[in-house]
Amino acid sequence: MKRLNRKKVDRSTPVYTGSLVEEPVGIQTFRFNQDSLVEKKNVSTVAKLNFKSQDEICWLNVHGLNKPEVIERICKNAGVHQLVIQDILDVNQRPKFQEFEGYWFMSIKSVLPSDVSVVDIEQVSFVLSKNYVFSFQEKKADYFSHIRQRLRDNVGLVRQRGTDYLFYLMLEAILDNYFKTLSDIEEAVDAFDFINSQEKFTPELLEDIEKLKLKVSNIKKTILPIKDFMNSFKRLEFDLIEKRSGKYFWELRDLCLSLIDQCDQLTMNLESNVNLFFSVQGHRMNQVMKVLTMVATLFIPLTFLVGVYGMNFTHIPGLTWRWSYLSIWIVMLVIVGAMLAYFRRKHWF
Repeated sequence: MKRLNRKKVDRSTPVYTGSLVEEPVGIQTFRFNQDSLVEKKNVSTVAKLNFKSQDEICWLNVHGLNKPEVIERICKNAGVHQLVIQDILDVNQRPKFQEFEGYWFMSIKSVLPSDVSVVDIEQVSFVLSKNYVFSFQEKKADYFSHIRQRLRDNVGLVRQRGTDYLFYLMLEAILDNYFKTLSDIEEAVDAFDFINSQEKFTPELLEDIEKLKLKVSNIKKTILPIKDFMNSFKRLEFDLIEKRSGKYFWELRDLCLSLIDQCDQLTMNLESNVNLFFSVQGHRMNQVMKVLTMVATLFIPLTFLVGVYGMNFTHIPGLTWRWSYLSIWIVMLVIVGAMLAYFRRKHWF
């Protein structure tokens, strides 16, 4: 992970701060209205694309941000500010929303499908205008395949509405991915069984729980800015969102609240599992110590008798008696039996 040194970086030269792993840059465009659709895959040049057509909507999706010059060329062609370009490429910053003249910029975090114990989050950025939507992804993670299919088949309202509805569908798709991830984590939490699964009772299990707690915490932190944006939308009037689309964004706010509640519940369950882990561990340790203590207690009087008759004195009563050895064994067995009966009466075992 690369941090942006704003004191040394020239603001006119965008810098990508993401993974150094070479990710091929892919560009796809959809130009559509209610009657027509033009889809282009693997677009190599965007310099000649018209993003301000009044007759159709353009959706341009980019995955792979390690070519800053490509991102800069796309944005400058649409008149996007230089600061927005750097925010798109600075993937280590907090999610944000900014309103500019004629367009919006919004960056959010999206969780990538992976093992439930691994925290894998990428930044997805959007530039929204009346006539176009740009979406920028760090990696090729296809959240929007169902939206593309709706556009191709002209299903639903996506080709009948404006960019605000398309923007809503993309945010909904990312939030839906959060729900899937949290459901996977919930299944992993439900699978923990510290009482019956002794073969899984290891410190590594506690490490897995801490990883899940970290992932849930990161997910919650990425959802809060989206909820804040939805709250501000409810209080303010935005030119880029039609009044008839307002209910969809309010629904997104409710989804965010549901996700936050689910994160809180999962955190509580994980904390409970940690407490249960140590409680069961403590209980088992107490059981072991109880058994060892009882064994040691049984041998205390026996050790005393053996110690007394093991002293090297010449005149000890009973040493020359024929039945002395058998008698001492009988006495020791009676003592052990009496002690065990007493322990049983006290319900100590």
